[in-house]
Amino acid sequence: MKVTGLAIVPPPAAANLPKVTPELLASVLARYSRSNQGIGAILDKVDLANPDASIDRILNFVDYGHASIGGLTGGLAIALDDVSMWLAYKIFEIAQMADGQESSTRYITMAATNLPAPAELGIPDDLAARWSGVMAKSFAAYQAEYARLDALALAQPNLVRLPKDAKPAVVTRLRKNYALDRARYFIPLATRTNLGLVQTSRMWAATLKHLDSLGLPEASLAAKLIRDELLKQSPRLMRHSFAEKSFQAQAQQELAGSLALGLARLSTKPLADEVWVKVDRDLPPWLGETQPVAEALKHRANRYGYQGKATRRMRVSFAWNNMAIAELRDLNRHRTGHRYTPLIQAGFYLPPEIAHAPHQALLDEQAALTRELMTRGSAAYVYSLLLGAQTPFEHSTHADKFVYEAELRTGMGAHYRYAEHLSAALREFSRQVPEAKDWVVEGTAEPE
Repeated sequence: MKVTGLAIVPPPAAANLPKVTPELLASVLARYSRSNQGIGAILDKVDLANPDASIDRILNFVDYGHASIGGLTGGLAIALDDVSMWLAYKIFEIAQMADGQESSTRYITMAATNLPAPAELGIPDDLAARWSGVMAKSFAAYQAEYARLDALALAQPNLVRLPKDAKPAVVTRLRKNYALDRARYFIPLATRTNLGLVQTSRMWAATLKHLDSLGLPEASLAAKLIRDELLKQSPRLMRHSFAEKSFQAQAQQELAGSLALGLARLSTKPLADEVWVKVDRDLPPWLGETQPVAEALKHRANRYGYQGKATRRMRVSFAWNNMAIAELRDLNRHRTGHRYTPLIQAGFYLPPEIAHAPHQALLDEQAALTRELMTRGSAAYVYSLLLGAQTPFEHSTHADKFVYEAELRTGMGAHYRYAEHLSAALREFSRQVPEAKDWVVEGTAEPE
């Protein structure tokens, strides 16, 4: 694992602007909120040659908590190389205020050589060889199915939906995506990936505190390496980034719940699709809603258009019983509201193009390893999961955000399985909010 901090260098045109460190920026803005002198007068009192003294002087005067000041640091960029897909998923779950990107599965190495060592993940020593064997077999299944599906799509071009007049390079890319998007369910969640995030010092401190409280070696190492890097940019505020009792207690309780549910529901059989949607339109009686839902939606040119208060104030919770981790990794990145999953294997999804039977021995071996880790109470059970593992997933937000997600995940270039899940949720939403139906664009996940 490697962590790199990225600093933004002002362009030449901005050379006349004061150059301040993130913590100096935060302290100056904090002082600004307790002064009527204007920002120029405050900056005149700052010694840019000795910023630390200026920071301490301001912070001694401004009686604010670290969180309110940490949020003023601006975006601090961190890149994390060679972390597991699980850690990337977990950081996106925790860091709900971050902007970030993760390497696509289409561009990372799909081989057992791209796995961390078992000890790095907290796999018990006596299970290390067994874990490595299951992971190697999983990659072999992925490679075999990818090659078969790629050859099949080459022999039967009608299997792949193509844009009109697609050029040969586009045809090849979409054919290979067709194979990868169906074979990917054999990919281990422990596979190494890369991610980069930008967020304030305040949110980094909360993220590291959470990671450091999970009790997994990879998470604790990531917290330390990120903290070490951020100490160069925001040293004072990083003292609030260590494991803390309330975070540890909740992490332990969530692990216990996942272990109990996971052992009760562990299965390699596919789960039939179920969706749950709850729309809450109640409003305080002294502040009711007078805007029709159609008026909130009809003026948009596309999903990025601004919606009216009728949908912005409408609360929506939606959940699926069988979200494969392959899809969960992306749906987990929708930042609004709250997202929750016990991250278990209540079933195993494979697309219609791949039969379970030829892979049943592998899936049984993988499930037995997962059961053993769960029975031991090991949080490292997550590293035995493959992307086909199906888990319950819940997201609560507001209707405007739900509509955006539904249009995005059924729109151009969307993965076929996203489209199935979001189409089902959208149908139920439309049943409960029928006046929205004519103004929400459900796509067909056509290729881009």
